Amino acid sequence: MPKAREPNVKRRSLGRRLVYGIAGALVLGGGSLLLMQWVPLEPSIGVEEAIEAARPLQKAARQAREHFEAEREARRESDEPPVEAPVAGMPVGEDGIFVPRPLADVPDDPFGQSVLRGREIFVNTDTNAGEFVGNDLACTNCHLDDGRRPNAAPMWAAALSYPMYRGKNERINIMTDRIIGCFTYSINAQGSPSGGPPPRGHQVLKDLQSYFFFLADGAPLNQKVQGIGYPKVPETEQGYDWRRGEKVFAENCAVCHGEDGQGRRDLNDKVIFPALWGPGSYNWGAGMHRIPTATAFIKANMPFGRPNSLTDQEAWDVAAFVNSHERPPDPRAEGMSIEEAAKRFHQKPDYYGQVIRGELLDGVPNTSQNTLTGDEERSTEKERRGAVGGKDG
Repeated sequence: MPKAREPNVKRRSLGRRLVYGIAGALVLGGGSLLLMQWVPLEPSIGVEEAIEAARPLQKAARQAREHFEAEREARRESDEPPVEAPVAGMPVGEDGIFVPRPLADVPDDPFGQSVLRGREIFVNTDTNAGEFVGNDLACTNCHLDDGRRPNAAPMWAAALSYPMYRGKNERINIMTDRIIGCFTYSINAQGSPSGGPPPRGHQVLKDLQSYFFFLADGAPLNQKVQGIGYPKVPETEQGYDWRRGEKVFAENCAVCHGEDGQGRRDLNDKVIFPALWGPGSYNWGAGMHRIPTATAFIKANMPFGRPNSLTDQEAWDVAAFVNSHERPPDPRAEGMSIEEAAKRFHQKPDYYGQVIRGELLDGVPNTSQNTLTGDEERSTEKERRGAVGGKDG
């Protein structure tokens, strides 16, 4: 008998729920109407006054932002380094330039172990990250004194600068992106045993960043401090000429880098001085292949032990000579014609796509197909010089 009455019980339960639901809706609706009558909602009252009151604040904020942007742009474009340290208490030397922490300060913990591994990778890249190295270079060849030296693109300065937008890949880069780029172009990773740079998340990338972070401790973020990058060298009236640079190289550079520019090794075949061109050097995508960049590096740092001993003209000419030789290809240019690659990647002064000493500079080893001589060379070089955008005194 209880089972026979169960459907009626369910129907009465459902009915009660409907009644309660409708009643609740009426109560809420009625309450809302009463509330609207007792407290009239007038959205316009007070809003316009609030907007008007906020306008001076918005104007002041906008002016402050514009002032900040103008000062930052001026710092970026200025060739003059700051006279004083921008942050009180920042550790500086007698020259006013930031001094990175000594290795003696590395903590005895997992972070410190990562810092030390990162330094070893930086100094002896082939030994400690050989699977990603496709030439004879190490990080410290372009970033001198283990990445510590000012005016040699020190890594403490790089650690302060990222994230930042880079025109090279037209996006915001984090430090990981920058390191991968260095392996790709300066270390020529596509010629390495792995065929490419360290993948994201690899311990090599983590350790290098630990080392950079350690060096930068105490320096201000997002400020142009003395010693960052390579100081720009003013253009000269004569421009640059690889022929004049050949003489400068013989007199100042060949003793370390060899007459053939292939560097020097010790008895254990360890590189002492790096190759400046050829398969053992940076490729056509590296920043150093651009003549202004190489000029800045050379002027501030070379010959080794005698920085700033060359004149501006000598620095421009010898940089042109170094970069007038063939080197490994830019991986971005794969599948492109020389003209396409030149237009896409070589709008800043360099010799890519030109014919120098009878050889077409395109990242392809010297063959009969890309070798010209005599009048043909001079004619082709003159035509390509205008097309690529470089200049040659």
